Amino acid sequence: MNKDSKIYKIGLLFWTFFKIGAFTFGGGYAMIPLISREVSEKKKWITEDDILDVVAIAESTPGPIAINSATFVGYKVAGFWGAFFSTFGVVLPAFAIITVIAYLLKNFNDYRVVKYAFFGIRAGVLALIIKGLYSMYKQVPKNAVSYIVMGSAFCLVAFLNLPVIYVLIGCAVFGLVTSMIISRRAAK
Repeated sequence: MNKDSKIYKIGLLFWTFFKIGAFTFGGGYAMIPLISREVSEKKKWITEDDILDVVAIAESTPGPIAINSATFVGYKVAGFWGAFFSTFGVVLPAFAIITVIAYLLKNFNDYRVVKYAFFGIRAGVLALIIKGLYSMYKQVPKNAVSYIVMGSAFCLVAFLNLPVIYVLIGCAVFGLVTSMIISRRAAK
């Protein structure tokens, strides 16, 4: 099959996101480094700068970040069907695994080895989330405004329990206002 054909791209999108969904534990934030590596570094479907935009859009829209990211990338690469099969690919492994685990776990959740295994998995997931955070931090501008926004957003969500969507909207508005002020000053 021709590698430039739309059907080939859709199949490759499905397979790429199927692998990401199958081999990443811990949800969407743990998937961000893998999505970045696969779609930006290996396949060159989007740029590394686009990854920050994908995460921002995926986080600010309803739904899980991994699904939103897959949908966004799939749409950008191959339109509606690319979005559909990317989303289906990232969801299918989790659905199958959860179905099997739910069936088996009801019989084995009292065993210590199962409890210890999940303890280890949680530790691994935390490491993946921290890696994703570090990768995003490296790409964010390092200035006082960025640190203030980052610290304020963290405090509002972590300590004051403000809904994330309001914090994201506030950060977006702050970013727009700050950019407009900087642009006006530069124009003078």
